Amino acid sequence: MKEETNIKNQGTPVASKTDQVIYSKPTVEDGAGMWKVVKESTLDQNSAYKYIMMCEFFAETCVVAKVADEVVGFLTAFIPPERQDVVFVWQIGVHSSQRGKGLASKMLEELINRPGCNDVKFVEATITPSNEASQALFRRLSTRFDTNCEVQECFSEDLFPEEGHEKELTFRIGPIR
Repeated sequence: MKEETNIKNQGTPVASKTDQVIYSKPTVEDGAGMWKVVKESTLDQNSAYKYIMMCEFFAETCVVAKVADEVVGFLTAFIPPERQDVVFVWQIGVHSSQRGKGLASKMLEELINRPGCNDVKFVEATITPSNEASQALFRRLSTRFDTNCEVQECFSEDLFPEEGHEKELTFRIGPIR
């Protein structure tokens, strides 16, 4: 018998701990759930439209993690038109009730194994120097694939209009195939 009790975080119910996580391509209906995960986190806030748009136009390179049909994690990514051998990971979000369970790593693996990523040799993401969790995630990915993890500055602080935004470092993992 499935546990009926829901865990609550900041007023948003999430699925029971006993339910299985399902990884899939997102649909436009998942955009709102992705946005809610971001809203309840410390991630950079984007509009709900951004998540709906990513689900519509980039579903092959985006992943949702669901428990009992509820979005508990997501990954948004795209293949830059000029670099078909790269998948750029824009954002990864995991609901606080699911952190520490390896969801982000599993979503990255799901992405890399998609048919749309067959020609991808490198995974890239930009990460701020203070985001140690994301840095560790991408370093683990390079270890998992026994490949390189190159880090270099991508966007300097002075490019951002808001005060206090850190520089963004590019993490380039690969080749992965």
